[in-house]
Amino acid sequence: MTEVAFHFNAPDKLAYACRLLRKAVGSGACVVVTAPADVLARLNSLLWTFSQLDFIPHATASDPAHVLAASPVVLAESLADLPHQQVLLNLGVQVPAGFEQFERLIEVVSLDDEDRQLARGRWKHYTDSGHAITRHDLALKGAN
Repeated sequence: MTEVAFHFNAPDKLAYACRLLRKAVGSGACVVVTAPADVLARLNSLLWTFSQLDFIPHATASDPAHVLAASPVVLAESLADLPHQQVLLNLGVQVPAGFEQFERLIEVVSLDDEDRQLARGRWKHYTDSGHAITRHDLALKGAN
């Protein structure tokens, strides 16, 4: 069964996602990031600029198969036909269709009231489906 983790209280959801992806890639993990197209476009740009010292190799789902296979991070609106199913990072507002094919699912939740409310619905969906959820409160850890 897919391991589910929620990272709550991210002051800047995309900046936190960049740091999370840097850590995941540094540990050798392969990650698919799912979100609406506009969010993925902003994340794609941010991955090129968020750090002067780090580069996070990434591709979009529309890139050629050989590029996808070589990229530890894939940005995708849909979870169909992806090269790996290790970690899924959901930056969208809905439960990603097909998340069950991944070993781990990470949900990042900002401080925004609407984002928090939508996350509660996803939490309920996962618990109703029998998934145990690990909670990471970023406010308690001092992350920003």
